[in-house]
Amino acid sequence: MPELVLPVSVEAPQERVWAALTDWRSQGRWMPATDVEVVTPAEEGVGVRLAARTGVPLPWRRGRHLGVLDTMVVTEWEPPRRVVVQHTGRIVRGPGIFELTPTAAGTDLVWTERLHLPFGIVGRLGWPLVKPAVVLGFRISLRRFARFAATYAG
Repeated sequence: MPELVLPVSVEAPQERVWAALTDWRSQGRWMPATDVEVVTPAEEGVGVRLAARTGVPLPWRRGRHLGVLDTMVVTEWEPPRRVVVQHTGRIVRGPGIFELTPTAAGTDLVWTERLHLPFGIVGRLGWPLVKPAVVLGFRISLRRFARFAATYAG
């Protein structure tokens, strides 16, 4: 199972970074070509279900993308330190782990994805080819998140 571990330093207090990170509906402001919907009445805590759509925006269908549907459920909730979402979709599967640590300059965030690759042997053989693009996408998202969280007002 491939694992990606990507850190970023955020110039903001841990509580603000937590609030920005767990504002699920706002993830599209820092994840390129993504919109997120909360599909449970509750918006925080274990059991929250999310649906993220990532891909090319369809101009004639506001908020929709031609791409991947990533369904998730929050399985761990330890504010303001750690949240784990379990990806439950057909293509994206496995835990996504976000861990926050306060620092003198703000907060360090480590985003870990433990990926269950789709498509069997084809997925395992293709992973080395797509990994650089996946890592680049995560790094872009983290840089955008650091800017977003630094000025997050809720």
